[in-house]
Amino acid sequence: MPHSQNSAPRDSLAGVRLARGASPWLLPTVATAAVSLLRARRSGAAKAIAVPATALAAGMLWFFRDPEREIAQGRVISPADGVVQSIMPWKDGRTRVAIFMSPLNVHVNRAPLAGTVTSVEHIPGGFVPAFNKESENNERVVWHFDTELGDIEMVQIAGAVARRIVPYVPQATKVEQGERIGLIRFGSRVDIYLPEGVDVAVEVGQKTVAGVTRIDRD
Repeated sequence: MPHSQNSAPRDSLAGVRLARGASPWLLPTVATAAVSLLRARRSGAAKAIAVPATALAAGMLWFFRDPEREIAQGRVISPADGVVQSIMPWKDGRTRVAIFMSPLNVHVNRAPLAGTVTSVEHIPGGFVPAFNKESENNERVVWHFDTELGDIEMVQIAGAVARRIVPYVPQATKVEQGERIGLIRFGSRVDIYLPEGVDVAVEVGQKTVAGVTRIDRD
């Protein structure tokens, strides 16, 4: 049975459910495409603009889609759509699972467990590609959740294209597992740290779906 999902208003256009925070990028693009299409019959310049503008608007609609999900059962589920980039033991006994998000993935991230958001910290940094080792110093938002497994850390990392991370919920918010908690515009990377003693169920190269793919193993 699916868990409840946050009901805060989201952007929408032509019946397509879009991620909150998409409007600053999407609306100007769609407006440019609409105006150029209207003027294309009377203006050669408008006709030249109409094709790429329409293609870009369609791409934006795809990039910022925010589909409903039937949330999976399990202690820890994937916070992001993407591909498992690395699985790394940490010095404190935790295991970091890094999920790389391409521009073609859904960019909305979800809570890996039910719990209370104990902190949401923005850390300035660079914007190198997320698959680069130097991305460890990229712009990021670090989340901590108080859950039945204890403190769970999740990190949203910006990349070469993604220059804006948009948290949806503030500190002290109680969230359900699979609830939408933030957006990384145009993708990048999300890291989830599993507590000591929790085995990883995914492997490097495996595709993940936010709210659907289970990360831990019983």
